[in-house]
Amino acid sequence: MQHFDQDEPPPQNAMSHPGIVAVDITGVFAAAVNTLSPGEIVKDEHFELFESVSALEVMDRKMDSGLLDEGESLDEEYDVTRELLPDEILGIIDQLLCLEMAWHQGYPLSQTILTSVYIEALMNPRPDTLDDVNFTRHSTPPPKESSLLFALRAYCAGLVKACSFVNDTIREETYYEEEDFVTNTYDRDLLCQIPVEAIKDLISDALEQLQAVQALTEIQSTENAQDICQALGSRLRLRLAFLDAVDIPTTLQDLSGNAKLPWEQLRTLIDEIERQHGLGKQVPEAFSTKLQRRLASTMPPRPMVTLSFEETIADFKRFFQNGNEAIDILQYTDPQSLLNYILLYQAQKPQPQIFIRTILQNLLFRDMIVLGRFSIRQLLDHDVSLCVLPCGPHFDRSFDDIEVPTDPRHQVASAMESFRQRIADVYLDTLRILCQNRCRARRLLCHHIQEWDIMETDVGEIEERLQGQLHDVSQGAYQDVGSTFLPLSSWVYLYKLRQMEWVVQLGFELRIYQPDELMGMYYYLKRLASQRAEHIDSVKQTTILREERARQHLKLKNDDPLPEDIDHEFKRSLQHLRISMLDAACTWEFADGLSLLYLAILRLGLLKPPPRPYSTDALRYELRMRPFARVAFPSCPSYEEFKQETEMAEVATTDVLRAAEAGIGAARKGFEAVVRLNDVEEVFSINDTAHKRWIDGAKNCLRATIAAGVAVSTLKRAYEKLKEKETAASGESRGEEEKKAAEQLKLKVVVPEPGEGYHDWWVVPKLSQIK
Repeated sequence: MQHFDQDEPPPQNAMSHPGIVAVDITGVFAAAVNTLSPGEIVKDEHFELFESVSALEVMDRKMDSGLLDEGESLDEEYDVTRELLPDEILGIIDQLLCLEMAWHQGYPLSQTILTSVYIEALMNPRPDTLDDVNFTRHSTPPPKESSLLFALRAYCAGLVKACSFVNDTIREETYYEEEDFVTNTYDRDLLCQIPVEAIKDLISDALEQLQAVQALTEIQSTENAQDICQALGSRLRLRLAFLDAVDIPTTLQDLSGNAKLPWEQLRTLIDEIERQHGLGKQVPEAFSTKLQRRLASTMPPRPMVTLSFEETIADFKRFFQNGNEAIDILQYTDPQSLLNYILLYQAQKPQPQIFIRTILQNLLFRDMIVLGRFSIRQLLDHDVSLCVLPCGPHFDRSFDDIEVPTDPRHQVASAMESFRQRIADVYLDTLRILCQNRCRARRLLCHHIQEWDIMETDVGEIEERLQGQLHDVSQGAYQDVGSTFLPLSSWVYLYKLRQMEWVVQLGFELRIYQPDELMGMYYYLKRLASQRAEHIDSVKQTTILREERARQHLKLKNDDPLPEDIDHEFKRSLQHLRISMLDAACTWEFADGLSLLYLAILRLGLLKPPPRPYSTDALRYELRMRPFARVAFPSCPSYEEFKQETEMAEVATTDVLRAAEAGIGAARKGFEAVVRLNDVEEVFSINDTAHKRWIDGAKNCLRATIAAGVAVSTLKRAYEKLKEKETAASGESRGEEEKKAAEQLKLKVVVPEPGEGYHDWWVVPKLSQIK
């Protein structure tokens, strides 16, 4: 831009055109400005906020996409019809691979795939037929295609079609725009109107042409050409396998076990691509952010996202492995195995990317058919039966055929249908929530537990209608259990408690709680886990009693086995109750031990709260308990009760450390028992992969208990040595002694960050001696 002296008038405008008269308004404008007082503005009814903000963007490189450097052209001048060397084609494809992974990570298309000149030439203007999907369709006459440009064309077409599938799959399921993924296509239709079979045929034809070229280069002994042809073939086969892998309807219909084959092929091909990368040559001019000017977007220009090839390959390996494991969910055995699979699958570090998580949702809920085979009724009935009510008369399908309103069987079927309608959406939403990213999952669970709490009341009303008819329809087999047992309400209550525990545990994983708050939150986790353990024990005793009633009803002797189907239901239910009890007990004991350990650390001044001039303990407690404040039962303790039970003012520090040692020791024995469970069915795992993940998690918890035991022993030993040195005549209060002890213990406490400990849910402090 030229600069002029303020005392000299600007040069006359040289514009000359019939019908245009240029008028110099500089003097008039300057005089008008001088009449305004400081701070005064001129507002025109046709010059509103949009125009004013747009005016501010002009000549700002961060906002003005039309700002050009000296000699720079407005449009990208790269010629897509230029001759490309084979290694340059390979380099462009590898760069597209990097951009594709950046897009999967959540960056928009405008900063990734749509920065490719070849992709833009393929899609703009919109192609209507497969013949239009070409780089050279605008040329008249079309130039002769480069010897291997057909491979680049086929690869780009396969990539764009894959992007269309990915976008559609994500949009069909629950996701969060820009938090998880950006689905904006900027008015590019991503070849939606071109059938996928036509794209596959295009890639297959390109592979055949490559084989012909490869045979020719073998005859001519061209240096590196044969290797490059093999590398291009690997990348084209990658595109074919990816299109097969994202075809979810076919995956759901495939009962032959071949649903995982495309993902396995992708995992093999990405290894080949990694080895062949050195054959390519980068062509940076084939990618440009200038293409953003052609996109339908209100966003300012943004730089292209570039990932290193090594990072891209590592991410794709994990991406394909996660996709392969996601198909395991089709090996459904029971609802609790399904729930455990989702929990452990989502707990991976790093978490599977959004597309894989939406595949999981799609497999689960596509067309409201669970895993493509089961109705929602089957899933709900199986879950309730497994958790609290094996062989219950509630699930007898023959009752559905009874149409007499006064018949008890019709009334039971009607009440159960009301239960299913009330529970179905909330139950399925729980599974959807667990498929989200960890931060979003916790946030949604905080609201979702209130839905379960309200639903518990509604289910209780439904169950009251059932109690009168159950004796008649069960012919006495259900009668003597007693009206105090409410299996449907118990099932809802247990799920609600588990979700409340997940909210607290995810808080530890996401480092929501400050180090000085860990004592209180582990106390609350102990409280929840103890209530769950007590309720599971009650359900277990009732299940054992019901099994005995079933024997009496069938007039069996003590040594006679139950009928196989009935025996299987009771056996699986009791197995689940035992595993649930073990999990609740381990959580209870370990949370209690860590709470007491942090209490001792805070008492001795080894961990000091940061200054909080605008906060109080009561306000922070209210904030931490807000997700649970509206839950009717179990109700949150008041702040005074919470403070009294966590601070344990009447208990000496030595006794606190002993209790912490006992709790952590009990948790360690529990996790040792868990690790020894080698039966896949016994621990409710879908397959060996899920079982290994479950065992690995238990081993990490065991390591955390060992580390916590070491921390307690270190603190206990140092504190006891210090107490031995004190004189009996000191006359100091306990508080004064402990304040003095903080200076003499010479211990340093480090609270690990997420990912640094053995398990993210168990934040074990590290104690070390200060020399």
